[in-house]
Amino acid sequence: MISDREFTRRLLQTVATIAAAVVLIAAVWEARAALMLVYVSALIAMGLSPIVQFVERTRPGKDDGVVPRWLAILSVYLVIVGVIVLLGLLVLPPLVAQAASLWARAPAEFDKAQRWLLQHRLMTRRITFEQAVENAPSGASANAVGTVLVAISSLVGGVFAVITILILSFYFLIEAQPMFDYLIRFVPAERRGAVSVAARQAVVKVSAWLQAQFVLAGTMGMFVTVGLWWMGVPYFYVLALVAAIGETIPVVGPIIGGIAATAVALSVSPKLALMCGVYFLILHQLEANVLVPKIMERRVGVSPVAVLVALLVGAELYGLVGAILAIPTAAILSVIVEEIAAGQDAVRMQRVR
Repeated sequence: MISDREFTRRLLQTVATIAAAVVLIAAVWEARAALMLVYVSALIAMGLSPIVQFVERTRPGKDDGVVPRWLAILSVYLVIVGVIVLLGLLVLPPLVAQAASLWARAPAEFDKAQRWLLQHRLMTRRITFEQAVENAPSGASANAVGTVLVAISSLVGGVFAVITILILSFYFLIEAQPMFDYLIRFVPAERRGAVSVAARQAVVKVSAWLQAQFVLAGTMGMFVTVGLWWMGVPYFYVLALVAAIGETIPVVGPIIGGIAATAVALSVSPKLALMCGVYFLILHQLEANVLVPKIMERRVGVSPVAVLVALLVGAELYGLVGAILAIPTAAILSVIVEEIAAGQDAVRMQRVR
């Protein structure tokens, strides 16, 4: 029988544990934006880790590499930034010109679409393009000054987030081994080898996902640019950028790119819209049956069912960013689940013996 003193001690311990858990959950919820930056930085560091190790080229029998780790990381960063800047210099001028032309043409196309909707009784009253923009759920104020301030604030916040992610990723890559050595101390000695193998598997999968994202986005952007230019679809640079970015969003992204391109082609002629729709349908089939199975599923090792579930959960929890991060998160969770299952199987085998 438990004494009153022991019961009081256990009760206080339980209450304190619950209170600490509630405080921790509340703190995590309040810091969710900062934690998301940390998580994205960790994913990028995991994705770049094999490339950095390749650049280091550790000599046989030597502990230090030919290239210092910080220099290898900086070299990878410079190559990535250089490629982005080069592509920006090639694509940005026509992209800006086509985007400005599209924005200037938007009111006329809006009126044209509105007349069609009114003729088919799908709308009851006419509204102006300015009213549609003001009533859009953008979260901004209805006046131009408010819109500009919100846009500037979003731009500054985005630049700050990118800089933070780059810096955090750099330090994660520098301190990866010391951090892992510290954390592995909390794992039982008999499980440390298996945990180390699982950690390497997670890094390989995330790296494969990151490389696949670049390959898929670049391939889709190139095919869309060439195809829409050949068909004579206007604003093909803008549409190619939408398709390339959409390729990073599983399942939904390619559909959004195809709908956007077909809608713009429809403003020229129904025949061009049909050609554009068929072209994107072919691209989607090639992507779904050739590119994604060979590049994404086989290297990352995430089943289509897991991709869809992760996509739905990620989008519900964190919107577009959650959808983009769904696959690497599912890959990491699959490694953790396999490790837990392997540990339980090992325990059962020991009990049987």
